[in-house]
Amino acid sequence: MEECKIKNLYNLEETIAKELLENCTYPWETLPQISEFILKIGPTLNKEIYEQKGEDIWIAKNAEIAPTAYIKGPAIIGENAEIRHCAFIRGKAIVGNGAVVGNSTELKNVILFNKVQVPHYNYVGDSILGYKSHMGAGSITSNVKSDKKLVIVKNGTKTIETGLKKFGAMIGDEVEVGCGSILNPGTVVGKNTNIYPLSSVRGVVPENSIYKNKNEVVDKR
Repeated sequence: MEECKIKNLYNLEETIAKELLENCTYPWETLPQISEFILKIGPTLNKEIYEQKGEDIWIAKNAEIAPTAYIKGPAIIGENAEIRHCAFIRGKAIVGNGAVVGNSTELKNVILFNKVQVPHYNYVGDSILGYKSHMGAGSITSNVKSDKKLVIVKNGTKTIETGLKKFGAMIGDEVEVGCGSILNPGTVVGKNTNIYPLSSVRGVVPENSIYKNKNEVVDKR
């Protein structure tokens, strides 16, 4: 499925995780490697830009971190990122330059590209969010199937077995996810796509489209 490949979802110039992603075909292949990658590059980061705060946590000096935010390593917080009141970063997280992690938002095992916004009551786990993507208030990635089986990516009759029990969503560059939406395990959203509020999304959503419901996905005009 070409639409699910990294090269068709993301501009790798907009993430510090470029080296990790460019060595894989599909973005979910990187999920088991995020922690190791952070531990590898963290000590090499420019000390004029980043400082180590706590165990295995590297934060850009000009990032804005609320005193009530919780950050567990391994984690990298990029330049001019904003980590707001009561944000909960559970580790294995890369937060890109200029990204916003908002009030009561929870992250775990994620890559947020530069200028991603997850600003209000979001849960993002075992997921990758592309450049300038935005999740509306209360929208979440659901990362474990209710039957606890391994996640399969589906697009019509085509399927890819991921071998992963935990897999939230792969969201392409400049995607807008409407408020209150749920991205079910194994969701892949193509770049420049809009998801209507209160949607329950699963499978592959094409790039440059508008997702109204599972039976109505239209091209952007």
